[in-house]
Amino acid sequence: MKFGVLADLFEGAGAKVLTEVEINRQRSNQHEFQGVSGFRAFLGTPSDKQTFPATFYWLEDDEEAGPMRLESYCTWSDVRRGKAGRSAEYHLYYAAESEPVVHQARAGDQVVIARTKGGSLMVLLTPEGSTIGQQLLWLFGLDLFDGRSVARRIDRDDAVELGFAARSVLADLSIEVKEPEPDAFDLLIERFGRGFPGTVPFSVFARETLPDVDPLADPDGALVAWMEHEEALFRHLEREIVSDRLKAGFMEADRADVDGFLSFSLSVQNRRKSRAGYAFGHHVEAILQAHEISYTREATTEKRNAADFLFPGEDEYTDRRYPDNQLAMLAVKTSCKDRWRQVLAEADRIRTKHLLTLEPAISKVQTAEMQGQGLQLVLPASLHSTYQADQRAWLIGVGDFLGTVLDLRGRQTLLI
Repeated sequence: MKFGVLADLFEGAGAKVLTEVEINRQRSNQHEFQGVSGFRAFLGTPSDKQTFPATFYWLEDDEEAGPMRLESYCTWSDVRRGKAGRSAEYHLYYAAESEPVVHQARAGDQVVIARTKGGSLMVLLTPEGSTIGQQLLWLFGLDLFDGRSVARRIDRDDAVELGFAARSVLADLSIEVKEPEPDAFDLLIERFGRGFPGTVPFSVFARETLPDVDPLADPDGALVAWMEHEEALFRHLEREIVSDRLKAGFMEADRADVDGFLSFSLSVQNRRKSRAGYAFGHHVEAILQAHEISYTREATTEKRNAADFLFPGEDEYTDRRYPDNQLAMLAVKTSCKDRWRQVLAEADRIRTKHLLTLEPAISKVQTAEMQGQGLQLVLPASLHSTYQADQRAWLIGVGDFLGTVLDLRGRQTLLI
């Protein structure tokens, strides 16, 4: 299923590491991003001062915090234009009203500035070493080195495809990519009507209507294909159901039912997140079953902690005579953020814990901490390229993990 490329949404982007003078009002009141002459690659060479409407974001890895967002503007100009004998000097100023967001940042943090197809700017500020910061650099194809700024136009030939990974990052910016209608959508309506089916039958339907996917030959590709297909089916069904509710309106005794609208909006967001998590678990389970791997799902371990998948099963885990090195566990999370630490409390008998995720470009700070805590990250092979080169050697794919578990089964056979 084709979702387009980033060039459908953006003209270009640039990034830089922030300095004290750019964001500390006690050092300067210039309201200026400095060292950005290279941003001409996507902002152009202005003949006069140019004003861009701009949306400012402060983005963190903490899901509970949520993004800060503010509508404002930036100006772009050659401050030496018309001065004889002086070379051009380009400045990008942000309006003083942008300070509540800009001043969340500190020296060493990162800003990515992207120009949309509509001509507006997105000013994306992120903490130093954050995952969301690394994800933005990957999304826009920017290689940022310490003390440097970098910029590029986004061409169709080398733009990131709007697959599952790119769409997950764009969702953090409140940008939704409209999925093409799946061929199976009419069949979905015919089978389930215009209501949400249970998560298990929905996932089964998604797999049944992608007959060319082979979880045995390509488990990595199968997992991503199933997730993308189910997401597209779900979003189209959701669009119809939500549209009907919006047409009905939110009025109560001739007054706008604001609380009812907000409650409905929150339920839509929560349903999206929870169903994605259930779908991920269901599709992982289907791959394990295809490979005839023994496991217990939602197994209870110490302190009543639950492991998503325990190998070869809960009975073996609770049997203290069963060798620790013949056990394995797999946690599954569509996105990690800071929640990966929760996995460390699961299954005390298992030294190396595996976590399967669909999150692209997790920061080097986070992956180094994962390694230090004995957590092995598992990602579908197509997502490995979103990580930096020195991270990729440590990553393993879905097929690699299956090989690890099948190897345990071979060892178990030798013990019998």
